[in-house]
Amino acid sequence: MRAGSGLGALRRLLKTQPDVFRVPTEADASGKLTPAEVYSWIRCYLISHPHLDHLSGLVLSAGSTKSASTPVYGTQHTLEAISDIFSGKIWPALASWTEEPGKPLRLARLSPDDGYTPIVGSLSVRTMVVSHGPSSDTTATSNPPYESSAFFLRHDPSAREFLFFGDVEPDTLSSNPQNRDVWRTAAPKIPDVLSALFIECSWPEDRPDELLYGHLSPTHLVEELTSLAREVVESRARSRASSDEDSGQSTDSERQHTRRSKRRRRSDSDIRDVDVRGALAGLRVYIIHCKDDLHETYDRPIQEVIAGQVRTLVNDRGLGAEIIAVEQGMLISV
Repeated sequence: MRAGSGLGALRRLLKTQPDVFRVPTEADASGKLTPAEVYSWIRCYLISHPHLDHLSGLVLSAGSTKSASTPVYGTQHTLEAISDIFSGKIWPALASWTEEPGKPLRLARLSPDDGYTPIVGSLSVRTMVVSHGPSSDTTATSNPPYESSAFFLRHDPSAREFLFFGDVEPDTLSSNPQNRDVWRTAAPKIPDVLSALFIECSWPEDRPDELLYGHLSPTHLVEELTSLAREVVESRARSRASSDEDSGQSTDSERQHTRRSKRRRRSDSDIRDVDVRGALAGLRVYIIHCKDDLHETYDRPIQEVIAGQVRTLVNDRGLGAEIIAVEQGMLISV
């Protein structure tokens, strides 16, 4: 789901954690795994946006393994940029829009309007567009934000899902806020259907807004999580009202009031006043995409610093979510 790392990262990981890719029940664990072998297990790529830190591993490794016509899924915006990279000028022409002999990568378009699309095996994905900062000239008044994606990954047999964000900016700073649509879609699923959220928090708390460059800091991430919590509370209230109406437990006047409430969209001020304490209980929030601490400001890994700051803010608001710092090589069960 992020192709910024490739064979080099696998080589380092296999040296430090040689059994990280071993299945515990494997009968023969004596054979040594190679980076190329592990990389060959990839059946498809899911790319949120075409920035190089999300693509470089895919690009540099293309043609280095025996994979043939591996699908690269993304929006039209993302795939057109990837196609430009594989034009033969920046990198050899190793990707095509159709299956072609000698082309190890096949570009496969995902549309936000398509609902869930099967991608590999028993997995399907729903794509939603989010904003990732200004796309070019920051002084242009009509300049739309750069397009990124959020993915709902579903295991079809169990109907269980997790939500994975590409790079994303906060709605409060965006010229085209789109995160709330994602939260509204996720809210009815939490936590029974969707109990894991992977989202970036690139910078620590002291990063000024004008230097976020389309990313999140702890304060902005917690504002987004609070927005999600409000949507969860609202979704549960609607579900209860609908259940009461369907069961016949409400009076005629109550049913009429419920129908009027459904027709009338609650104002933002009403939604802000919703009690969100405990609304995200059962949700694990995995913090990803933390920028390196190049100035060595902190005495511990930057992902732990940022996750700790997020955790403190989440606990202060009583949201109920569990905050987890993601580390390379971590085994995650969702």
